[in-house]
Amino acid sequence: MRTTLNRVMLGLLGLILLVVGLSVLVGSLDLQKHWNFTMPHWWPWTGPKDVLLSAHDRTRYRSDGWWWPVVIAALAVLLLIGLWWLFAQARGRRVRQIRVDSGDGQGALLRGRAVEDVLRSEAEAYDGVAWSGARLVGKRGNPSARLVLGLEPFANPREVVAGLDSSVLARARGSAGLDELPAEARLRAVRHRARRVS
Repeated sequence: MRTTLNRVMLGLLGLILLVVGLSVLVGSLDLQKHWNFTMPHWWPWTGPKDVLLSAHDRTRYRSDGWWWPVVIAALAVLLLIGLWWLFAQARGRRVRQIRVDSGDGQGALLRGRAVEDVLRSEAEAYDGVAWSGARLVGKRGNPSARLVLGLEPFANPREVVAGLDSSVLARARGSAGLDELPAEARLRAVRHRARRVS
């Protein structure tokens, strides 16, 4: 989903920038005069001295009280969208499939979400873990796991991490045929509501 959305957004942004750039180039180099063609009457740049907004268009709303808040809000929204998109790209890329060596030279593909579901369910079955989340990131041949674990108040974090490494992650490495599966675990304490005892 994210890859498709990124491709569509990048394609639209690239198309818009290409059209604007070419239209500026046509106007600034006065190509319609040199190559003997005409632009539509609504085209903003028809010559090297044309501007997109005239001085009147740029200054007519400055005296209105709503103008600057709207400009600032629109720019802030564009900035937030750009930052969200940048951080979305910076996050680790999710592994969709893992190639498993079946021993007969053919191999098989294992869905990354299936491995994540197994990691999640086995981590939640471990004593002291109330809930968990799992993601496989990296490359198909060299994935790593990111786990988020909600620990019960009685759980010992060191024992939970050691147990997950020796049992859950070891089984995941063995079943996926991976030599290693680096993992990062974030531990969070589960908060229970206080109950009134009568």
